[in-house]
Amino acid sequence: MIFGLFGRKRARMAPVNALLERIVAASREPALYLQGRVPDDFEGRFEALTLHLFLVLRRLRELPAPAADAAQDLIDASFAYLELGFRQGGISDIAVPKRMKKIGRSFYGRLGGYEEALAAADADALAASLARNIGPEVDAAALARHVAAAAAVLATRSLDDILAADPLFPPFADRLEA
Repeated sequence: MIFGLFGRKRARMAPVNALLERIVAASREPALYLQGRVPDDFEGRFEALTLHLFLVLRRLRELPAPAADAAQDLIDASFAYLELGFRQGGISDIAVPKRMKKIGRSFYGRLGGYEEALAAADADALAASLARNIGPEVDAAALARHVAAAAAVLATRSLDDILAADPLFPPFADRLEA
């Protein structure tokens, strides 16, 4: 009986894990790092991943049930992915929970800041938030245009569309010109 429960969870998580793979792929788009000047290190990749997760989570929050369940599953899968990265990077079992707690605070803090700026439709505030979180070297204006364009695309998609869309986001390279 208990093994049947694991099978159902695995089946439920399959589309969420596939969605996370597409979000990770979008967050690793070379143009983000080359032209957008997001630092190509752990922190920069975390920032790019958080930004793309934010966009999907924001849309899922707007959709009817079962989108909220999918959003929670996506957060759970994302944190499991980050934890695995720490463990594969050689972080000790004792230090992983401390790192995950810090990552959680950073993640939710960024979600709040990005939401506030995007909800106000204030491109300058969004660019300032991106520069503050990612670093002064980032092309914050181009990244803010990318976020606005991605949010607009996601706003037209249903839960099924989000779970199946590939690509999920417009290419960053399209946002380089103002």
